[in-house]
Amino acid sequence: MMKLKTALAIVVSLILYTVQTAHAQKAVPLYPEGKVPFAKQGGEVPRLRVYKPAKDLSKGAAVIVCAGGGYGARMDSYEGVEPCKKLNEAGITAFLLDYRLPKDEFMDHKELVPLTDAQRAIQYIRENAAQLGVNPKKIGIMGFSAGGHLAATTGTHFTKTALSNPKNTSLRPDFIVLAYPVISMKDGLTHQGSRENLLGKNPDSLTVASFSNEMQVNQQTPPAYITHGMDDGLVPVANSLLFYAALKDHAVPAELMLYAHGQHGYGTHNRQAKVQWIDDCIRWIKGL
Repeated sequence: MMKLKTALAIVVSLILYTVQTAHAQKAVPLYPEGKVPFAKQGGEVPRLRVYKPAKDLSKGAAVIVCAGGGYGARMDSYEGVEPCKKLNEAGITAFLLDYRLPKDEFMDHKELVPLTDAQRAIQYIRENAAQLGVNPKKIGIMGFSAGGHLAATTGTHFTKTALSNPKNTSLRPDFIVLAYPVISMKDGLTHQGSRENLLGKNPDSLTVASFSNEMQVNQQTPPAYITHGMDDGLVPVANSLLFYAALKDHAVPAELMLYAHGQHGYGTHNRQAKVQWIDDCIRWIKGL
């Protein structure tokens, strides 16, 4: 009898766990119909993983999360899942973007592929806002490291796209959040691995300039929240400083939280600091 009760308890626990997990996360293909832009045979299937807050907490805001990894990987655990959970706790719907990593063997024009996937994520969420329970006028994008470059690119390149967009849906994020981001592709500023993975070993000067986001800011660039460690030895803090300065030069609202200590890759929790940027950032998002 005891063994039967134990077995039943285990089964019930597994069922509850499965239900809770299914509720917490739903995978949505980015391109459910039609051809995937630039795709060759094989390669990844880009998707969104949906993280919804409790209904009584929901604020209507939505954030697309882009993990870093030098455009050669995606650090989805601490730069993806963890930020999504933090956003959910604040009543913000999160969408973890599994953007395609740029690889010549699987795609044409690899430099355009992550951006196209991010634009498609905005398009999908905005066109399905009612079903998703989000405000179509409060859709932001958050990125870490190379994911920060993707988020910044999405915020500065929204007027051009390779997507089919018959509804003329705005591809402009309403705000961007950048954590220790790669901003520039210029020598001496960029993270070399990110640049090579995205643009190749010998990109021409026009391509480098186009993907150097500090040069692409204008008055239509969305408001931005930026955090960076001044001791970052992988992606120089000058990336964030130059982008912040460009935003201010164009009267774009922006917040910058710098850490004296943090190094690269602290995710949502800088263990060397007492004040956590994510808490300040969430307050900023709610105030927009």
